[in-house]
Amino acid sequence: MADDVRTSLDALIRDSGEDYSSISRLLGRNPAYIQQFIKRGTPRRLAEEDRLKLADYFRVAEDRLGGRPGPAQISPASLIAIPRIEIGASAGPGGMAEIEERGLPIGFDAALLRDLGIRRPAALSIISVAGDSMEPTLRNGDDILVDRGIASPQWGAIHVLRLDDMLVVKRLLRDGGKNCLIRSDNPAYPDIRVNDSSIRLIGRVLWCGRRLV
Repeated sequence: MADDVRTSLDALIRDSGEDYSSISRLLGRNPAYIQQFIKRGTPRRLAEEDRLKLADYFRVAEDRLGGRPGPAQISPASLIAIPRIEIGASAGPGGMAEIEERGLPIGFDAALLRDLGIRRPAALSIISVAGDSMEPTLRNGDDILVDRGIASPQWGAIHVLRLDDMLVVKRLLRDGGKNCLIRSDNPAYPDIRVNDSSIRLIGRVLWCGRRLV
């Protein structure tokens, strides 16, 4: 039975594109924990809390990981709290003001974050958009999920960057050579052409939510 659990967990990790160390960190364990469990049989059994987190994360029934039979469920334990960064005064059209304080976090399903390609949930923040320069894609007051764990832009995607001492949310486009365009989705705002080396990247926008009125 224990060998079946290890084989099953190993397959889930490989199929999801994860690795042993990332799943160990998900559990709050040392990076070698899952590798030791799968390859060396230490510990002999998964702790119940670890098993529940893994079943929630991979959206499988607990019995696949040595627990009780039953359908796959999403429990509150599988939600990852993402801090909300409260924004003060507007930083201008399409911009975002300086970070002032942290508000109440928002819980995201761990599997959803994985589907978004996020490897480091600790690098995530929720920020509110101010201004209309990214309409209709993003509207004033929208909450956006920002991944600050990226090292370079993904061309064509929406990013948060620092421009003239303001935090702004814009789309980044390649403009040949070492230049890029900082573009607003609202055509009323002109492109800004800059050298790649001058971009002060904060993070990439992966999700947005808004209140319906």
